[in-house]
Amino acid sequence: MLRAILCAVSVFLLPAAAFADNSVLTILYTGAMRGELEPCGCSPENLSGGLARLSGFIKANGEKFGPYVLVDAGNSLGDDSRQGRLKSDVVVRSFSLMKYDAAALSKDKSHADSVKSFKKYGLKPVGDVPGGKRSVRVKRGKLALNIGADSAAPLKGMLNVLLTERPTSELGQVEGWDVVVTSSGEVLDEPITSGRALVVSGYPRGQKLGVLTLSLDENGRISGFSHQWQALGNDIKEDPKVRGIISEYDGKVAELVRDEDMPQTGLSPFLGAESCQECHRAHHEGWKSTRHSAAFGTLEKAGKPRDPECVRCHSTGYGEDGGFYSISATPELAGVQCEACHGPGREHARDFRPMQPAGESVCVKCHTAERSPNFEFNRYIEGIGH
Repeated sequence: MLRAILCAVSVFLLPAAAFADNSVLTILYTGAMRGELEPCGCSPENLSGGLARLSGFIKANGEKFGPYVLVDAGNSLGDDSRQGRLKSDVVVRSFSLMKYDAAALSKDKSHADSVKSFKKYGLKPVGDVPGGKRSVRVKRGKLALNIGADSAAPLKGMLNVLLTERPTSELGQVEGWDVVVTSSGEVLDEPITSGRALVVSGYPRGQKLGVLTLSLDENGRISGFSHQWQALGNDIKEDPKVRGIISEYDGKVAELVRDEDMPQTGLSPFLGAESCQECHRAHHEGWKSTRHSAAFGTLEKAGKPRDPECVRCHSTGYGEDGGFYSISATPELAGVQCEACHGPGREHARDFRPMQPAGESVCVKCHTAERSPNFEFNRYIEGIGH
């Protein structure tokens, strides 16, 4: 970290005349999005990220950076599931609208299958996958860049930018490269150095856009740099075209969950909150006044009532035998009800056996640091006291 600080400080220590004839290039970079299309809407006031905001920011501010290239270091597509493949399609189409200069793909099967999609939308995939390229060449004025994914293939006479998924601990001394962008998922507050290369890392889940501005000498070598993270909060105006692509995705995800495919498991171990109130009327009335009781309604307003990634934390027993499946098939289990925190209640109703206590370990299954950054158990539990 000390090396990174010294390098950053050196930019400001150079005499003003040193920049007079220099050229400047900005590298806007992402990586490690892992299919995160937009931040969870549960804490909109402090969650950053999202493809629509990213595109909106670049469209509104790209020219302010002067010459720039836009790259993704990889690990940004969805996984190899039905929903994951739909996510990958959104990422590729959005990258195309943003005019990414290069995006890295790994050997992961779902990534390899995306090469055709990349090319369909005019993107340049780099990586060791069938149909991918070892590198792409990009020009900005008189400056030529080689953006590649093969650490053994820098090119002479060009500014070399390496896109890799290797963590910084495995990079060693990177020879021949000027900038390395990794998608390992680690957070680097400032660039570090490896040999002569500056090393940066895409911010996890696309929460921030990396902005690395290089000052180049007459030989095209880096003489100084500055770096910043651009947060993508709800103050950023979204790109309506990318928002449209995400809305299409929401519709396709909804089609994945069909009531006729609901597993038949016999008698459900879940009873639903209406059954609980027969003996716990005061507790039920208290619960109805909390945000938990209306949790499913927030998904309906957001247009995500059948998105599995959202429904699991806005319903009761989702993914469990006899638990919530859809609002039309299992309406009695919508929302975060008693049994979401205390466990299935059928056995309790039969012989009054104790139910599980709602401790912090239960809450953090949904109130994760990523989705609920303000979560404090003692404070939150007061808000749902019943």
